[in-house]
Amino acid sequence: MFRSRLLGVALLLALPLAASASSFVVTTDSIVRGLKASSDTTTDLSSSLRDKKIVREAREDAASFVASQGDIRGVRLESALAYIRTEQPRLKATDAQLAEAIMAI
Repeated sequence: MFRSRLLGVALLLALPLAASASSFVVTTDSIVRGLKASSDTTTDLSSSLRDKKIVREAREDAASFVASQGDIRGVRLESALAYIRTEQPRLKATDAQLAEAIMAI
């Protein structure tokens, strides 16, 4: 009798743990898929921009822009920003973020 009660209590305690574990797995899987999609988009964007001369030539202006916290805006950087925004109209990035991305290319 004592054993069956102990087994019953153990099973009742194990059910919420199993539910929590499966919830953790689902949440973790969702986060990983989201990060992968974001990473793939960033990789696709940077690799497509790396091939564009207008963007490559803006690296020096981008460095000046970042170093001056946005005070120095060179002509090449302005052209590259305009180009990126026309090529990627749904991109939600600030000029500073784009300048940092140009520097990284």
